[in-house]
Amino acid sequence: MRAYIPSYQLTTPTSLADVLSLLANEPGIWKPFAGGTDLMVLLEAGRLDHRNYVNIWQLAELRGIEVNNDHVTLGALTTYTDVQTHPVLRTEFPMLCQAAGETGGLAVQNRGTLGGNIVNASPAADSPPALLAYDAEVELVSTQGSRWLPYQGFHTGYKQMLIRPDELLTRIRLPRNTTGATHYYRKVGTRKAQAISKVCFAGVARTNSGHVGDVRIAVGSVAPIVVRCVQTENALKDQSPDAATVKSAQATLRREISPIDDIRSTANYRLQVALNLLADFVATLKS
Repeated sequence: MRAYIPSYQLTTPTSLADVLSLLANEPGIWKPFAGGTDLMVLLEAGRLDHRNYVNIWQLAELRGIEVNNDHVTLGALTTYTDVQTHPVLRTEFPMLCQAAGETGGLAVQNRGTLGGNIVNASPAADSPPALLAYDAEVELVSTQGSRWLPYQGFHTGYKQMLIRPDELLTRIRLPRNTTGATHYYRKVGTRKAQAISKVCFAGVARTNSGHVGDVRIAVGSVAPIVVRCVQTENALKDQSPDAATVKSAQATLRREISPIDDIRSTANYRLQVALNLLADFVATLKS
């Protein structure tokens, strides 16, 4: 059944200030609409429950990638294509570029946005594991001002986030601290392209004198939210990347994730794949 298009309202303010004013005056009534790569699918299927949207696609304030000595800051409307073609991101944040390249097809990559992937809040999203592993921060802006939050902890439950109805996610910031690190990103789905992930694994680590140093791991599609696996990181840190360490880290990962059976996969399959990817990630740290 198709949606009845006239039953929806879409307004297009000309500035960020106008958008924030609208969200402040009628909190919870209006929701942002950017690339629409997820929302349009629901609209076509007649399953788009919310009725009032504010179009932010044309806002120049939410575009652009800025680079300074300490951070790379991406506007929320940065597309997956923008990510893949940026030279600093390709060099210093290859997992994010790989995630962007494995999200949908070319049409989705040209239209889908990084901010949209975050606030859509799907545990199977492709970019959040990389963002978590890279210690990203997000900026939330309202008429009351702006605030930066660590991306870790931003998602509090399925489709739940630390964002108020009057706030808009405007920027994502990545610390430039990846020099000399090993980057590992794997998305496992039914197909090699244009598939929703069954498991998505992102890991970044350094080794020092044959031992695992700073390490960050995030896994998607194995819990109600994308999980930053801090306990598993601690099981690896300061250890030699050998079989005993892998076994200990896998036992910890079993306790940190909670995969389920659904239409795309089974809990047992997801768990085993996550454990295998962890072992493969640790194996890359030996070289």
